Amino acid sequence: MPRHNTVPFHRRKSIAAAAAVGVVAVIGAGLVFSDAFAAGPATAAKPVLPKANARFDYQIGAPYAPASGVKVISRDRSAKPAKGLYNICYVNAFQAQPDALGWWQKNHPSLILKDKKNRTVMDKDWGEAVLDTSTTAKRKELAAVVGQWIDGCAKSGFQAVEPDNLDSYERSEGLLTKADNSAFAKLLVQRAHAKGLAIGQKNTAEMLSEHTETGFDFAVAEECAEYDECGSYAKAYNNRVYVIEYEDGGFDKACSRWGKSLSIVQRDVDVTDPGSDDYVFRTC
Repeated sequence: MPRHNTVPFHRRKSIAAAAAVGVVAVIGAGLVFSDAFAAGPATAAKPVLPKANARFDYQIGAPYAPASGVKVISRDRSAKPAKGLYNICYVNAFQAQPDALGWWQKNHPSLILKDKKNRTVMDKDWGEAVLDTSTTAKRKELAAVVGQWIDGCAKSGFQAVEPDNLDSYERSEGLLTKADNSAFAKLLVQRAHAKGLAIGQKNTAEMLSEHTETGFDFAVAEECAEYDECGSYAKAYNNRVYVIEYEDGGFDKACSRWGKSLSIVQRDVDVTDPGSDDYVFRTC
């Protein structure tokens, strides 16, 4: 399966700068946008969808000046949108950032998924605690937290949001189901649309058959060419698919088959900025 989460938690290196200008409220080591961001017009504007086959960059590791011709960009919610572009706001909605786990434990301990021995269920690859979407009450409480982040994305000027780790049920040790995460995703879709934001399905090809019911507007798909899934995403979302490939083979395959219809970028796995020796950015 594709990498369910794109980078380790060190992508949060912009936290201090964001707090310094008062854009966000820092909670422990994590981020939550202030309640003031929840206020908005009674009727939100209709979400504007990103254009298909637009040149795309994935900058959730660190923001930097986009390359010439880039039209669609994804950045972490702690970053500012790029002027003049279509900006997608990255939100880790289904798991807890490692540096924010203490905040969750203090403020919403019941939302951290626990096994039968009361141990925190972890995504071991990324060191992230899985959040509990198993009941209506927990989904509602969790949506109130993540909803503030979505509100903040809108306030900051993003046009869309991509909630990550939709597939966390696969790492829940059987304690969560696809239906649990789908029900939570619907709440996030409602919140985003209420704020005039489009919202993208992040990975999880297993949920494509219910994309209309869930309400997602487009898809952000990691390594869909590597895993022969791009066609399914393209069909579901009328080519509004923003593909990130990390390996040369996957990128070449994506461009050969889908380069004229989907938005495809190759990035380094840590999605670094151009100052890094590991930086990779290629489009078809």
